[in-house]
Order: sequence, then structure tokens, then C-alpha cells
Amino acid sequence: MNDNISDTIKVDTARLPLLLNELRLPTIAALWPDFTNRADREGWPAARLLATLAELELAERSQRRIQRHLTEARLPPDKTLDSIDFAALPMLSRAHVTALASGDGWISTGGTILLFGPSGSGKTHLAAAFGHTLVENGYRVLFTRTTDLVQRLQQARQTLTLESAIEKLDKYHLLILDDLCYVRKDQAETSVLFELIAARYERRSLMVTANHPFGEWTSVFPDAAMTLAAVDRLVHHSTIFEMNVESYRRRAAIARTTRKPKALSDTKRDTGE
Repeated sequence: MNDNISDTIKVDTARLPLLLNELRLPTIAALWPDFTNRADREGWPAARLLATLAELELAERSQRRIQRHLTEARLPPDKTLDSIDFAALPMLSRAHVTALASGDGWISTGGTILLFGPSGSGKTHLAAAFGHTLVENGYRVLFTRTTDLVQRLQQARQTLTLESAIEKLDKYHLLILDDLCYVRKDQAETSVLFELIAARYERRSLMVTANHPFGEWTSVFPDAAMTLAAVDRLVHHSTIFEMNVESYRRRAAIARTTRKPKALSDTKRDTGE
């Protein structure tokens, strides 16, 4: 009887990689030999071994999901909260930004974040940083230039699939519309942008960056009434950041320019010139 049990265990153990792959448990399939050996050496109860392997599988599955969602989000790389120079952005509170980046209290209610400021002031960086952190916290995000999304929605309208295209965007907890004011109503019919805003109002969240105040948004929407209606929906339940600071890019260019003469001077001293 004992020999039969032993033979059965050997057969089951040999089939374990196949069984785990069939069950789609790749982490356990990769780690079980090491952990079962450790459990044998240290006398773990079976429940502890099972719980440990299950926790590792769930943790790895969570990481794979985050990586998939980061790829799907199309966020600019390296633009994270850690890379923001808060000292150069005195209007931003690190604590406030960090709290918002958790998603608590506004994502579930379809809240909106609006980022205003001149070109190069860090709006896109901050928006992308929000996106990265939200994905890491389990939310689905899509980052897009507003002009690109408007073109896609215009094509959907032409094929009579606009409603379906907007519904498909519902899978994202947050849409980040970068550079809204680069959209121009004379380029094509831009009422699709209003339809997107109206469809997501109080249901799914939006984040918008813009380099012009609301008063100049009449250049985006087909008429003043639609502009007012769009602004009204965006402002309701919104957090607004005014980022009126000197351009990051301009400061960086000046810093590079001022460093070069010093480096050249040091080289001359070192060579005796």
C-alpha cells in the first residue's frame, strides 16, 4: 500500500509542471521546486507552503498586469513623480499631488484634473506622472495627444461608429488629453471632442492639459455655446493647477549654455593653455 502511494506521488510530482501550466500558474510552476525543498528542510506545514506559493503567484500576476497597463497607457517614459522638480514649481504641493495620484476620492466619481500653463511649464510631465502612479495603483489610463484622439473620433463618426468608439474608451478610468488647445475647429469638425467630454461627465475621469485659459477655447469647439457647455462639465468636480512658470526647456537650455564655458575654461587650465 505504501509503495503504491509513493508511486502515485512520484507520478503526480512529475506531472506538476504540466498541471500548473494548464492552470495558468507560471510563478508557482517556476518556484515550487525551491520552495518545496525549503519546506522539507525547515518542516513547514503544508498550509504555509501553499499560502506562500499562492501569495507569490498573486504578486507576480499583479506586476504583469501593471506592466501590461503601462504599455497600454502610452505614457511618456521617465516622467514620474520622482522626476518632478517641485522646487521649480512652487505652486505645486508634493503632498497634494501625491494624494491625488492615489486616485482616492476622484477617480471613482468621474472627477477631472485641469493643468494650465505656457509651453514647457511641466504640464505634460505632471500629467504623465499622475498616469504612471495611477497605473501602479491599479487603474487603467490612456495618455493621448488631443489632436490624435479627435482624428480617431472623427473617423469613427464618418463610419457611423462614434458611439461605439467612445464606449470603448470607458475601459480607461482616466483619459489624459494632452495639449487640448492645439485642436482647431477649422481643421475639421471638433464636436466629437465635446461628445467625449459629455459622455464621460460624472462617470469616467479626464485630465486635460492646455496652454490657454477657458476664454480662448472658442478656437477649439464649433460655437460659443458648445465651448461653455464643455467648460462647465470639465470644471464641475475638478481640481485645477495653474502652472505659470518659466519654461523648463528654456531653463535647461540656459543651464547647458552657462555650463559649457566653465567646462571649456577648466579644460584650458588643465592643459596649460
